[in-house]
Amino acid sequence: MTMSVLLWLGGAVVAVAAGFLATLLPRRRARADRRKVAWSSAWAAIQDATVSRDASTTPVPEAERLLARAELLAAVPGGGADAAREAAAQARRADELWRAGG
Repeated sequence: MTMSVLLWLGGAVVAVAAGFLATLLPRRRARADRRKVAWSSAWAAIQDATVSRDASTTPVPEAERLLARAELLAAVPGGGADAAREAAAQARRADELWRAGG
């Protein structure tokens, strides 16, 4: 092979790599942002449920179980956005039960 062919192949490899990174990096950043937002929402829902539990005058076993499960999901390191949404849903349901029962 001649030197010019090697230069063209090298340039093509660099162009393909740049295109790959140009699409990969924004997607990874957006995914990380969605995960952070989901966990922030989950922690807020858990805190709301905890306040409702503390303010409740009657015990609600189902709500206790839901809050415990939400806290367990939140305690596992490296959980994704799906785990965060599940934890938030359970915490919100527990909050609703305490507000209705207390």
